[in-house]
Amino acid sequence: MTKFIVVAGGVMSGVGKGVTTASIGKILQEHGYTVTAIKIDPYLNYDAGTLRPTEHGEVWVTDDGGEIDQDLGTYERFLNLEIPKRNNITTGQVYKTVIDRERQGEYLGQTVQFIPHIPDEIKKRIKEASDHNDFVLVEVGGTIGDYENIPFLFALKSLERDIGTENLSYVLVTYLPIPSHIEEMKTKPTQQAIRLLSESGIFPDFIICRAKRPLDSVRKKKIETYANIISEHVISEPDIESVYQIPLDLEKERFGEKILKEFKMKSKKSPQWSEWKKLVENILNPKKTVKIAIVGKYIDIGDYNLADSYISINQALLHAGASLNTGVEINWLDSKKFEDNKKSVAELKNYDGVIVPGGFGGSGVEGKITAINYARINKIPYLGLCYGLQMAAIEFARNVCNLKDAHTTEIAPKTKVPIIDVQPTQRKILEKSMYGGTMRLGAYAAIMKDKSQVLKLYQDTGRLKEDTKKLNELMKDKKQAFRIGILEKNKKIVLERHRHRYEVNPDYVDLLEKNGLIFSGYYMRADHTPLMEYIELPGQSFRGTQGHPEFKSRLGNPSPLFYGFVRDALKYSK
Repeated sequence: MTKFIVVAGGVMSGVGKGVTTASIGKILQEHGYTVTAIKIDPYLNYDAGTLRPTEHGEVWVTDDGGEIDQDLGTYERFLNLEIPKRNNITTGQVYKTVIDRERQGEYLGQTVQFIPHIPDEIKKRIKEASDHNDFVLVEVGGTIGDYENIPFLFALKSLERDIGTENLSYVLVTYLPIPSHIEEMKTKPTQQAIRLLSESGIFPDFIICRAKRPLDSVRKKKIETYANIISEHVISEPDIESVYQIPLDLEKERFGEKILKEFKMKSKKSPQWSEWKKLVENILNPKKTVKIAIVGKYIDIGDYNLADSYISINQALLHAGASLNTGVEINWLDSKKFEDNKKSVAELKNYDGVIVPGGFGGSGVEGKITAINYARINKIPYLGLCYGLQMAAIEFARNVCNLKDAHTTEIAPKTKVPIIDVQPTQRKILEKSMYGGTMRLGAYAAIMKDKSQVLKLYQDTGRLKEDTKKLNELMKDKKQAFRIGILEKNKKIVLERHRHRYEVNPDYVDLLEKNGLIFSGYYMRADHTPLMEYIELPGQSFRGTQGHPEFKSRLGNPSPLFYGFVRDALKYSK
């Protein structure tokens, strides 16, 4: 029978439940078991698609078109899996489903109530997402004591009763603060978290203690006594330099063996951590270092900067650097400052590469175009992601093709030179204010141009073979097959995830190409409209993609475009 591990958090959010959950999954994989992970988000939003990045962090996109919580990205990066959108469960999804069923008469006149209908729907979703794996990790978002978590904790306790206590285990991730005025690690917040969890009839089988420093024996004994669990199940998880150290640190305490023993199970194989250790060592102590500027807009909120808005880009650069034994020093630059002071763009000369990431809206657009122009003219390695490709096309049209009014209709709806535009079929939907039906979401196929830089990167990294295998799987799935589009015989195909509404206008493709811009790949819609997927410039490291390759980057299996970008940045730095 499938075993369930529920991971909940105490004291405060942001304590590291996501990376801890992913690390537990990685450990179980190394012991020979199949694993998947589920993230429960107690907010009323249906999904993360409408949430502001500066408030909630990055919106993660799945192969099957889900816009979900960024923790799913953490799971995928650690477990090297493609996790579907159903593995993110929100309060909004649960209540909407129950209300829709009630409106359709599916409850046959029953009184629809919180109990049993809401917990039953939660349990149903958890079981469907488990997909017959050996282990299912269920992370409960927020903190213990949040009112929003009550339905989910109730449902999980009910699930425990359904499947038996021997098939479900609870892990509490808690934080032990060290107030600066006394410099003593305090256990009281952890004790309160244990008490609040017990109010739902749940008692942790393991407590993972996050703190600036390792847990000492005195604090460990306090927690052991208060939680009434054996000391071996109180695990120290101090702050580290790289999240990819966490599985290694947990294994030093034989955490994998302890979990399996809790379920009366044994390892199927001896864990092999050598390659993982090597990559972590490359992250911590790289032989070389490059400086990368990411020019974006989701940078600040109040007095704080939020790199979480672009966490997957950060991680993709880290993965590429680990494979090249190169450290990547990332600086986040607000594109608006290049608008306020155009001369300040010269600071990009201090970097070995420039990235313009995805985004929506007009804030900072001209600053991004200024940065791209500087990178292109000075031949600084450039990588444009989604919006970054679109802005690069506009910059090229303005300054190489002499189309001074070139713009995107997203920002300038009445522009006379709409280099970037929505397609006619999309515009009809937008006119009805049905914005959700106008985005390309999920994994789409791109037909690649022979001998292009981009194709060579996919070949050299082995991703082309992976994508060919995945393509065959997509073609068997009728729900997903529409993303393949029309294919051409004997042409190479790659797959990347997308989240965008605007496209390079097909009317300007020939003109851009005549002036030297190369479109390395395109997606052919069912109506035979080609949508440009990749750009590059001959003789220099200047590339862009309409997709989001950062979503498919993994430690030990970096994204081809990021690998090529960091490799070129390293050459440029010399």
